[in-house]
Amino acid sequence: MTDLQQGGNAPVPGETLTIAFDWTATGRDVEADASAYLLTAAGKVRGDADMVFYNQPEGGSGGIRFVSGSGKGMFEVDLPRLPGDVERIVFCVTIHEAQAKRQTLALLDGARITVAPRGGSPDLHFRPSLGGATEAAMTFGELYRRNGQWKFRAVGQGFNGGLAPLAQSFGIDVAADAPTAPLAPAPAPAAPPPPPTPPPRVSLSKVTLEKPGQTVSLEKRGNSFGEITVNLNWSRGRKGIFGGGTAIDLDLGCLFELADGRKGVVQALGRAFGAFAQAPFIALSGDDRTGDVSQGETMRINGAQWSAIRRIAIFANIYDGVPNWQQTDGVVLVTMPDQPPIEVRMTEGRNDRRLCGIVLIENDAGRLKVTRIVDYVRDQQVLDEQLGWGLRWVAGRKD
Repeated sequence: MTDLQQGGNAPVPGETLTIAFDWTATGRDVEADASAYLLTAAGKVRGDADMVFYNQPEGGSGGIRFVSGSGKGMFEVDLPRLPGDVERIVFCVTIHEAQAKRQTLALLDGARITVAPRGGSPDLHFRPSLGGATEAAMTFGELYRRNGQWKFRAVGQGFNGGLAPLAQSFGIDVAADAPTAPLAPAPAPAAPPPPPTPPPRVSLSKVTLEKPGQTVSLEKRGNSFGEITVNLNWSRGRKGIFGGGTAIDLDLGCLFELADGRKGVVQALGRAFGAFAQAPFIALSGDDRTGDVSQGETMRINGAQWSAIRRIAIFANIYDGVPNWQQTDGVVLVTMPDQPPIEVRMTEGRNDRRLCGIVLIENDAGRLKVTRIVDYVRDQQVLDEQLGWGLRWVAGRKD
């Protein structure tokens, strides 16, 4: 692996790449986010769709995708699919709510960015110097095209301001909070017809549920919530050459209760993968048993059938590997169209218990209510008993 110094560059190891970040936050309330910007030769984006991050996870005609790799940033890049007028992709890290919390990048230890061929080990590596940093944003590195060849450059350039000022510096039109209406507005004269509605601005909002019992409720925008996705990602550990090692097989699953009273479970155990277009309107995309799928595991919930669903309890189960929740560094991201993503991190944990109840998703008079659980228990049956589900349980296997 090539260890780059600031300003150093090297050819990329292939046409399909994984750009990954890693860091350790030194404070409990320190939260950092990764973002990428597709730039032309003028150093600006072509439009708001050229910002790729947690709220807009794909760009460049499918040439770049954001995945929530263990709560840090991870991007998958397919260079041949990128538009021809994209000359650079810059990869940045920002401190969330830096000004309000008076935090800077100096609170991130061991920060680094790596470049690897898709599915392979890191080939390029850069550790920017963050000790004593006064900035809340930084460009860690960039992919750039030179004479038809793509290269990676280690940058390490700080930027004063958080995510919004950084995005604006590249030409992104960031949505501002709506102003509060006056309590008693004066009558206004008749106004001419309004101009055409401009395209929506990029929303940087994100909801992180950090405290036990913390709740957020979302209202429908339109006729339904659309497709609701629940993504689980984690640090998988290392596998031996012939298997084994410390790799962790962490499974996503849920208990569900429908409006008509039917109850059940969706999980890889017993191959109970559910169904999206019919009851229970919840489907597990698959089972990542190898730990090689960078997107982790995903559950899809049919928001068009939200009225048929009463509640869903999302859990993660360590099926294989020694229970070590600190090592997993797990994170669950709940996303849906036109809504801010909801993030829940699986902090602390008890290593004598193999299952973590993560979030409870409820139909609250048509609203979608998400409540943080993050409680570590022996197995699904104990979680069932704590939440009053009332299922009958027998031992199960994946095979």
